[in-house]
Amino acid sequence: MQRHEINPHQVTFPRAIQPYIVNSRIFDSSSSPQARVYYADHSPDRSYFIKTAAAQSLCREAAWTTYFHARNLAPDVLYYGTIGGRDWLVTARIPGEDCTSPQYMADPDRLVPLLAHRLRALHETDYSNCPETTRMERYVQTVQHGYRNGRCDRALYTTWYGEATDDEIYRIARDGWPRLRADVLLHGDYCLPNVILDDWKFSGFVDLDCAGIGDRHVDVYWALWTLQFNLHTNDYRSLFIREYGADLVDEEMLRIVAAMEVFG
Repeated sequence: MQRHEINPHQVTFPRAIQPYIVNSRIFDSSSSPQARVYYADHSPDRSYFIKTAAAQSLCREAAWTTYFHARNLAPDVLYYGTIGGRDWLVTARIPGEDCTSPQYMADPDRLVPLLAHRLRALHETDYSNCPETTRMERYVQTVQHGYRNGRCDRALYTTWYGEATDDEIYRIARDGWPRLRADVLLHGDYCLPNVILDDWKFSGFVDLDCAGIGDRHVDVYWALWTLQFNLHTNDYRSLFIREYGADLVDEEMLRIVAAMEVFG
């Protein structure tokens, strides 16, 4: 995760956030135009991530991070609220760095099995009393909305499955989404920057706004995508699937998910 130190006076932090930034160095670690993320480095045992975005846009992330934290899978949510028309979310920093750190990227033969085993463990986690159970319904609605409004990223499908038109890809998604299951706890965006390791020991997940109860192939798809994107090779696809459990992975479902993600 990249962090660029900034002058704290460059940002108008509301009063509720002040306790988390006082006497701290402030860094901008944003990676998305939809949200700003700041890192408040107070001391080794008192550091925080502060995220702000449009009102109500962080409520799911706050709820699911709290849920994952209760299962020792994510940082603690210290504050969530809407102030001045914007959401503010403060989480404690957990030990370690994300999987794009040079330490981990330099050893993919060790990293890939670890990511596969960690995902399998997540998918075997009890998801009783979860915040909501409509993740797959919303997933389908997002795909329908994206297609109707011409929002697509065709490369999410064509990189692996060859050239196709938007209409052809949408038909694959539409014909396939009735096969989606809702039987595992998903991260929803299982990519290297969202998995934190502390010297190769799992520390926690971050960016859980896409979490929910859904089909394991959503997470498996994004795991395979991030390995190709971040490692610049598709050579680790088979290793990941084998270590995760090849008997649980349906290649046709991966193709369906790829088609859906084009419009997601």
